[in-house]
Amino acid sequence: MDRRAPPTAPELPERLPAEEKHLLSSLAAADTLARVLRPCYGPQGRQKLLVTAKGDTVLTGHAAAILRALELEHPAARLLREAAQGQAEQSGDGAAFVVLLAQALLAQAERLLRAGLPRAQLREAYAAVAAETLALLPSLAVRALGPLEDPVWALRSVMNTHALWRTDHLAGLVARACWATRELDGGFRPERVGVCALPGAQQEDSCLLPGLALPGKPCGQVTMVLSGARVALLACDFGPARPLAPATARLSSPDDLIRFRKGSESLIEKQVAQLAAAANVVVVSGDIDEKTLTHADKYGLMVIQVASRREMVYLSEVLRTPLTPYLVPPLEPGKCQRVYGQELGEALAVVFEWESTGTPALTLVLRGATAHGLRGAEQAAYSGIDAYFQLCQDPRLLPGAGATEMALAKMLSETGTKLEGPNGPTFLAFAQALQSLPETLAENAGLAVPHVMAEMNGAHQAGNFLIGVGVEGIINVAQEEVWDTLIAKAQGLRAVADVVQQLLTVDDVVLAKKSPACPQDPNPEPKKRSARPL
Repeated sequence: MDRRAPPTAPELPERLPAEEKHLLSSLAAADTLARVLRPCYGPQGRQKLLVTAKGDTVLTGHAAAILRALELEHPAARLLREAAQGQAEQSGDGAAFVVLLAQALLAQAERLLRAGLPRAQLREAYAAVAAETLALLPSLAVRALGPLEDPVWALRSVMNTHALWRTDHLAGLVARACWATRELDGGFRPERVGVCALPGAQQEDSCLLPGLALPGKPCGQVTMVLSGARVALLACDFGPARPLAPATARLSSPDDLIRFRKGSESLIEKQVAQLAAAANVVVVSGDIDEKTLTHADKYGLMVIQVASRREMVYLSEVLRTPLTPYLVPPLEPGKCQRVYGQELGEALAVVFEWESTGTPALTLVLRGATAHGLRGAEQAAYSGIDAYFQLCQDPRLLPGAGATEMALAKMLSETGTKLEGPNGPTFLAFAQALQSLPETLAENAGLAVPHVMAEMNGAHQAGNFLIGVGVEGIINVAQEEVWDTLIAKAQGLRAVADVVQQLLTVDDVVLAKKSPACPQDPNPEPKKRSARPL
């Protein structure tokens, strides 16, 4: 449990220039975001109970999910969130890294401004030190994934950040799926590997299935289509249409009732027949009417019920066919090789298989006893897939566990002590900001931060830049196999440098005038009373 005081905005000192006041305002917003995300940073980070706008409670430690749920009003906080979310979308991870490092750099920038460094010189010096940091980064890549090497060791440390348990089995499945779907030229497309979360069983029961697997079940007598599947997606109930407005059928005799029922049934049968002429598989996100299902069995139509609308949208993108809001045939049904149901213990899944590229070739089916455990495993799986995609573009790996940040801080400090003018203090400030990241890792692991940082600093000064922060103290990241991809780290540093430069150029926050509401009539007519009491 975090016993620190709740985040409060720092009091601004009086008689400061307007330019410096705005920088301090940006720093206050960054401090608030950093206080929220700092306890979640690293593999020993804590979880947060997140209450969504719909009232649902979600337990998560994923920084990107927390940032999405926050209601932010300060423009600087929104700018930081956009940079962090962009990093998470492009690299699959690193949202907390962007926010924490940007906050540390803004704190160092405030200190330099207070010391009298002009803002223009500070911006130029920050740009120079950021370029120097990116230039030094490849020199720390001491390991690379070979073209024929099993990637499980490289994915394990990335995936351990998002799961509450060791992900050895899960990392092995992700590595097998990525390796099996790799193209002949060595390239890899993440969309070739799907992820399906099924509640129940244990993590060790997770497995790989061919094609795209979704949580769902066949509902009629037709449970498989083994060749030439034509798929229609219905975002409605599989049955009689429900009118948007209340309607009342006026019947004067039993014969009218019989004709009404026969007309309704014949209409439904006609709609199912038209649907069966265009498709032989129907995926439904709503309820399924038993009589309508009987007509589907008569025409050999396979009906699948999927509970999640998100899965329907994803299936629509993969099959390249739109969701139909009514019981009508699609203009162009989605096509795949075969569709069938698959039993996995007490859970059911539906599998879609293709023989063409550009579609999911394998699906990682995740099992877990709780929704929170499944959510963490799903995030870990996606992080592993993204990491393998990055390694196919650039196989170089950096020391993890804060070792890279500490090594960069050492090199920047050595350079800064030799420089004159504004670049010297700025290099030292950038190094100090980088050191705050391994400090956060040590703090979240429950270690004595001054002792751990002293040991790390001594090891790095001695030339051992493979020393990072572990669960019980400092570790050798090469022996523990804790690595970060070079692409993700470089992208994160670029994102931090860009957002800090943007915040340093802003001198004021200007709020646009809200558009006035529609003017009211100064002499409105009195409201008419209802003839009957409501």
